[in-house]
Amino acid sequence: MNIQLDIAQTVGLAAVFLVLGEYIKNRVAVLARYFIPSPIIGGLIFALIALVGHQTGSFNFTFNDDIRNFLLMAFFTTIGFSASFELLKKGGLAVALFLGCAVVLIILQNVMGVTLATLMDANPLLGLAAGSISMTGGHGTSAAFGPMLENAGAVGALPAAIAASTWGLVMGCVIGGPLGKRLMKKYNIDGPAPHRRHRRQHEGTDAPHAMETTVKQTVQADDGGFEMPVYAVVLLSIAIGVGSVIIEWLGDRGIVLPAYLGSMLVAAIIRNVIDWRRYRLPEKEFEIIGNVSLAFFLVMALMVMKLWELAQVAGPLLVILIAQTVMMFFFASYVTFKVMGKDYDAVVMSAGHCGFGMGATPNAMANMQAFTEDNGPSRKAFFVIPLVGSLFIDFFNAVIITGFVNFLT
Repeated sequence: MNIQLDIAQTVGLAAVFLVLGEYIKNRVAVLARYFIPSPIIGGLIFALIALVGHQTGSFNFTFNDDIRNFLLMAFFTTIGFSASFELLKKGGLAVALFLGCAVVLIILQNVMGVTLATLMDANPLLGLAAGSISMTGGHGTSAAFGPMLENAGAVGALPAAIAASTWGLVMGCVIGGPLGKRLMKKYNIDGPAPHRRHRRQHEGTDAPHAMETTVKQTVQADDGGFEMPVYAVVLLSIAIGVGSVIIEWLGDRGIVLPAYLGSMLVAAIIRNVIDWRRYRLPEKEFEIIGNVSLAFFLVMALMVMKLWELAQVAGPLLVILIAQTVMMFFFASYVTFKVMGKDYDAVVMSAGHCGFGMGATPNAMANMQAFTEDNGPSRKAFFVIPLVGSLFIDFFNAVIITGFVNFLT
């Protein structure tokens, strides 16, 4: 039996499994501890149901892809609006240095994945799925690029990328603390003095909130009378519309790029023009639109995932993921630590980079919070890593991944 769903039915079913995922996450401690997203939990449950239907031959589902594609474009457009180079400049040298480390890691993750996949006679695009798409990118980027890789011939790329993202979330938290301890012992580095620790720990706990205030601060100016939600939708719509025209124009001239890349770049230009002109930017509204778009997109992406294809790539995928974990450990030890100054702040950022480079910004924050509870706070680390994670890394990662995809195909 083929169950075919239109746009309205697809959105409704996605909402049900999104709520189910949140319900389960709130009741299973290990899922919350490793920041497994609720849409992933709900989407995987539906994917298991679809797997039963496939294995028994009793039913299968067909969904409308239009709304999913639009949600993906909306999400990446909000990422473009977060790419403020004025804030990058205000963040100082430490932000630029850590961003540089993160970009280098993205390239190495992709090179590692593609090289190992090729050596094991697997599709190089599978290696890309287990590269920065799933490691630095996480579940959102995996769900975005997985179908693209499958369309290019990489069978099982979507379930492989989702599985790799989950591996990264867990392993990024596992290796962060031991790495920090190893660095402190090897280089004889001490945390803040014990008699100052309580006061400074309180300051360190507040640092993410200070960062959030910095990131979300906007310059007040006349916005033309629009209410901020309408203003946000107008800017988003313009960026999507202009971006789609640019992508079509380039496509007519033989330059094929993902549909979302045009709107993301247009949004980045608009953002920086707004910063330059000192107009007000609806950042909170963009955050809400991005979060909602990503949540529904993730559920829908996993609803169409064919878990039975994961068995075909499980062996090469596991080898690549183990290699990525080892590389992350040594990269944070010998690159991030030394570039960021070889001091206590650099130790904390190196531990955070393990969560950041294999999972997501919340994983980095969890690594740093656990580490600083025992060794003393680091205001610098709690400012730099969230700033790079929330504003810049997804933008750079998407552009680099697109370049690798175009090269490999």
